[in-house]
Amino acid sequence: MQKMPRKKQATALLDKPIFDPSKLSMLEFKLLKGQIDTPEDFNIDYCNGHHLDNSFQIGINLTDNLVKADFVIEIKTESEGKNSSEATGSFHMIFIYEVKNLNELATPNENKSSVEVDQLLGNALSSITYSTARGILLTRLQGTALQHFILPIINPNSLLQNN
Repeated sequence: MQKMPRKKQATALLDKPIFDPSKLSMLEFKLLKGQIDTPEDFNIDYCNGHHLDNSFQIGINLTDNLVKADFVIEIKTESEGKNSSEATGSFHMIFIYEVKNLNELATPNENKSSVEVDQLLGNALSSITYSTARGILLTRLQGTALQHFILPIINPNSLLQNN
């Protein structure tokens, strides 16, 4: 492997598009589904934890500089058999972002079936989506059988791994 001279390395770094958070804005939020099912005889005092499943997908519209983040969350209480059945929550949220320089940060692959997104942009999108969803859930779950659930803090890059 041949080493690149330092001056060329610096120039190569300058040529690479750099993610700029000021060029990212959230345009829209939609709660497509927000459902909590609680059995009639459910006792919240028996709940000692929660099981969480979630999925995160992004879609890119290079023509309009838009990114759609699709976030689905499934929550189930864990009562270790003390409740006859568990309470569940199901949420589907859509976030629409505008990225003013998206064409510099997202590159279609050769057959244009997928798009490679700059790592910093992907991290920002997953971070903002996940933390905003946490706040939305905190308010939506108050006074319900899932009131003690808080979306855990995670590495936002883990959301992108299956994307």
